Amino acid sequence: MSPMQLYICGAGGVGREALDTALAAALPVTAFLDDARAGEQVRGLPVLRPDEAAAGEYLVGIAAPAARARFALLLERRGLRPATLVHPRAAIAPETVLAAGCLVQANAYVSSSVTLGPHAQVHYNATIGHDTVLDARATVYPGANISGNVHLCAGATVGSNAVVLQGLTVGPDAFVGAGAVVTRDVPAGTTVVGAPARPLRPPTRD
Repeated sequence: MSPMQLYICGAGGVGREALDTALAAALPVTAFLDDARAGEQVRGLPVLRPDEAAAGEYLVGIAAPAARARFALLLERRGLRPATLVHPRAAIAPETVLAAGCLVQANAYVSSSVTLGPHAQVHYNATIGHDTVLDARATVYPGANISGNVHLCAGATVGSNAVVLQGLTVGPDAFVGAGAVVTRDVPAGTTVVGAPARPLRPPTRD
């Protein structure tokens, strides 16, 4: 029986890191899918347009949650199924559930009784505390620390080396800047920065 085709959607930085994860897990990748780079070779693999993908599985290796949603819908309409990739050097504690399409990179730690929703991403060296919930397409960048019982709503992103304290909620499509320390709930669609984190205000006009 021929092996299942596995495609990585996106040939940029996160896509190549997804390839690293797949290779470490001994999962051969067929090709990248990327309209902008179709026809190229990346890391020895062909880059195809998404509409060239044959039946099989896919992982969206793109950081932007909205792009992840768009490509997941496109590929599932073509009959492909979402794969979940976990690096063998990541630690996943008991009673934790990973939905289809998740990416967990090297040296990430996901604690007990955590739920990772569809197409969520936990990047390298990030930590996720007990009883935390990441909704669909939530993203935790490298080195970020999510404390226990946190809720990252759909499309929320926590930047590199940021901290979200215990029991807080980061709303849908909110963005926590790199190095921020979140001490209160973050409203939907809000970007917060600093320690303690505060909403990023637009520049004032003279």
